[in-house]
Amino acid sequence: MPDHRSRPRRGAALAFLSLAQLMIVLDATVANVAAPAVQSAFGIADGERHWIITAFGLGFGGLLLLGGRLADLWGRRRVLVAGLIGFSLASALSGAAVTVSMLMTARALQGIFAALLSPAALSLVAALSTNPAGRARAVGIYAAVGAAGGGAGLVLGGVFTQFASWRWAFLISPVVGAVAVAGVLVTVRGPEQPRTRARLDLPGAGLVAAALVALVLGLTGVARHGWMARTTVTLFTASIVLLALFCLVESKVRDPMVPLRLVAHRSRGGVLLSLGLAVSGQFGLLLALSYYLQSVKGYTPLMTGLAYLPMMAGMLLGSSRLGYLLTRRLQPRLIMAFGCLLAGAGLLSLSQVQPASPYLTALLPGLSLLGAGIGTAFTVAVSTATHQIAAEDSGVVSAMVNTAQQVGAALGTAVLNALAARTAGAYMSAHATTGHGGTEVAELRIQAVAHGCATAALWASCVLALAALIAFVLIDARPAPTRAVRPPVRPGRTVAGPEGAPPGPASVSCRAR
Repeated sequence: MPDHRSRPRRGAALAFLSLAQLMIVLDATVANVAAPAVQSAFGIADGERHWIITAFGLGFGGLLLLGGRLADLWGRRRVLVAGLIGFSLASALSGAAVTVSMLMTARALQGIFAALLSPAALSLVAALSTNPAGRARAVGIYAAVGAAGGGAGLVLGGVFTQFASWRWAFLISPVVGAVAVAGVLVTVRGPEQPRTRARLDLPGAGLVAAALVALVLGLTGVARHGWMARTTVTLFTASIVLLALFCLVESKVRDPMVPLRLVAHRSRGGVLLSLGLAVSGQFGLLLALSYYLQSVKGYTPLMTGLAYLPMMAGMLLGSSRLGYLLTRRLQPRLIMAFGCLLAGAGLLSLSQVQPASPYLTALLPGLSLLGAGIGTAFTVAVSTATHQIAAEDSGVVSAMVNTAQQVGAALGTAVLNALAARTAGAYMSAHATTGHGGTEVAELRIQAVAHGCATAALWASCVLALAALIAFVLIDARPAPTRAVRPPVRPGRTVAGPEGAPPGPASVSCRAR
């Protein structure tokens, strides 16, 4: 099909594929805003309220790699539609939950189906164009929709929670999901890969899921039990052992879920590590900053959501325009390093916050730079990670990109918020004196929370500087050599190209009714 005729069809397909990302982002953001109301409605203890978020994160991050492999083996379009339908039903179940166990089960199911639809959608987006600039533009638009959805989710979550009911926050996804399913069925046509003789690596899937679950549980227990507590050390040790077993299994099985050659690739490994660190610095600070906005500045949940909109706008600008424009002029490692440094500069600015810091001069610039930097880095990270891979590996590579983000977010949230809490406690102990009245103690607590948030932002900026260094050193600037000989195509199977060549036009096609 001539390129000028296929472009509108590709645009329609990209629009509906982006709705899949929008569903996940909406759910994540509205759940964070609605969490206090959910806790109050069900009487959840303070020590257990994190499961409102964690149940989704464990299902999502723990099964993303399996979802990517399923997309490769069973067909990306087929797996995407199944994930969209399942996610919509699980979201409706979350909104209708009448018990804590019902809610947590529904949230875990949301994460499981998100692990199916996310890598399938991203791999289809990456296959919409056959040239690096077009691929970067498609991925940038895809990421921009996610950024806009994050902003919309923050506002909608605050509106529903404050003026209606928290249940409506979970009932957004079924509406979006119905539109996405109809659009994907109309505009996206595989080709649907036939069921191959490759076996599903269930032992590998179980080991990596268990390793990530142990890691997340260990990180969430750090603030409660401390780093050297027996429970924390046991969980971290179990995570390392399970991850080592996973690598051993993947090196032995005939059809590994994650071919180790994909992770060992210098540029791809650098992208995943740098992206994970960048996300850990960004999302790790958000919870501490939310405490600062509500406990120190006295913001309501809706005001807190609105305060984050400049960050989302920066992500939208960075992913849709800045990253795309730089891709046409600079090497990927320079763009990603620049994005991480830009985000780090925003975090460094936020490390100067004080109890009396005005929003317009102290918070707005830092949040805007943070969003623009992360958006820029994300665009080039996804484009570089999914470029020059064989068609049968595109789903699992997309899942690896998402897994890096989820693990990075969990790691940063646990470490930076434990650091903020300890710093605030040490500040109060150092400045506490006998004879303090109630007003003076409250003022001291406000200063301690602000000091803890500023310290966490400072360390987060160091994490972003490390991410920039890793991107500059590990991402290879030289173009990969192309192979002149294409592998033979078995009857009934479409191969987009060998590793080292971008997917061809057969990777994905679009049609209109």
